[in-house]
Amino acid sequence: MAKKKPKTPDNVIAQNRRARHEYHIEETYEAGLSLLGWEVKSLRAGRVTLSEAYIFIRDGEGWLDSANITPLISASTHVTTNGLRLRKLLMHRRELNSLIGQVERKGYTLIPLSLYWARGRVKLSLGLAKGKQAHDKRATIKERDWQREKARIMKHR
Repeated sequence: MAKKKPKTPDNVIAQNRRARHEYHIEETYEAGLSLLGWEVKSLRAGRVTLSEAYIFIRDGEGWLDSANITPLISASTHVTTNGLRLRKLLMHRRELNSLIGQVERKGYTLIPLSLYWARGRVKLSLGLAKGKQAHDKRATIKERDWQREKARIMKHR
């Protein structure tokens, strides 16, 4: 029997499930994305991957890198499509300044968590995170297995 995908809300385009396993998420922020027309059409079709994407800050601006948006077959021939191009994050200056300080001084990293629709616009949920050690990952897996087993036991009673 095939595994069922977990239910996600209708407005979620893509999620980075590996991020919560690899990192401790301290805070989450919301940012807009500067996209081209063919990218929005591909997002509506759900053709995006965030698993290897990351965010960096250069010259006081946030950039999303390595988020793969696969172009549709019906994309125009006169438009050059690059699915892995840099995409600018649209955030308030105060938020960017606080992120710059925490990334540079405290050793945090910025991880994209999910892409979703908000009032017809594409938003990116990003997390301020620190990497987990191997023993932290094992503890997370153990806790998740215990919760699953506990739910199974309660279901049969």
